[in-house]
Amino acid sequence: MNPAPSIIFFTVASGAGYGLLFWMGLLRPLGLVPQTAGFGVLTVGIALALTMLGLLSSTAHLGRPERAWRALSQWRSSWLSREGICAIATFAPAGLFFLALAGQSEWLALPTGLLAAAGAAVTVWCTGMIYASLPTIRQWHHPLVAPGYLLFGAFSGAALLATLAAFWGAAMAPAAIAAVLGAVAFVLKRAYWASVDAGPPLATMETATGLGFIGKVRVLDPPHTETNYLLREMAFRIGRVHAAKLRRIASVAGFAVPAALLLLALLTGGAFAGVFAVAAAALVTVGLLAERWLMFAEATHTVALYYGAGEHAP
Repeated sequence: MNPAPSIIFFTVASGAGYGLLFWMGLLRPLGLVPQTAGFGVLTVGIALALTMLGLLSSTAHLGRPERAWRALSQWRSSWLSREGICAIATFAPAGLFFLALAGQSEWLALPTGLLAAAGAAVTVWCTGMIYASLPTIRQWHHPLVAPGYLLFGAFSGAALLATLAAFWGAAMAPAAIAAVLGAVAFVLKRAYWASVDAGPPLATMETATGLGFIGKVRVLDPPHTETNYLLREMAFRIGRVHAAKLRRIASVAGFAVPAALLLLALLTGGAFAGVFAVAAAALVTVGLLAERWLMFAEATHTVALYYGAGEHAP
């Protein structure tokens, strides 16, 4: 699949925003993050800004962005529609959570924070299911795709929360959570890649034509003499060397190294904890951008068989 910059930015930004909102709504009642109004307003404000920017960027990939609202009507069958509804519904408690923190209304901050956290988790799950529900793309129709979306959002949100909390000298709890999630994310992504690399293709030219009993099947003439939408979007290919390099960047720079830096932040504390947390959050962003780009670039739609392009190993 052809990686669209708007969709890559959407999944990374909104994932981090919802992750930040989730941990803020969950950890604040436990007293594990700073309780001041300034910290609360800044943190939830950044979370809302990231989610809104991400959602707005996703409309740039549509042919008619002004008709994006129509997707909300298909909630019975479409995970995209469910995602949009959940995203809009989450803004209500998140906005009230922001106002409650600004006004230091503890009686309102607790329920709205928990509702916002629940809405954030459900929205990210719906985002993952948009891709995991597509049986025509083997790399997406995988049991680790939707859980991976949840994990990566929670990881990036926790890393960002640790960075913000470090300026208040209270990064220990979010840094510990982010360090654990980074290690788990590293294992999950490596397991996912190993699984899709070893898995057989959904279809081949032989099975698609029913002529496999004769032998190897190949296309005699191309369906088109010029490029078209399907070739641009569905038959995108990435070289083995580039894929391997980006996998290392995503897994090591995006997951393993940030987890180690957050562990160092736990061990050192003070100003050094802030430095390590900032570096970890920056690397997480770079790693997730590479991981998200790869998710699209390595995906193979079965329609590519029509053009003589079979699945290829990364």
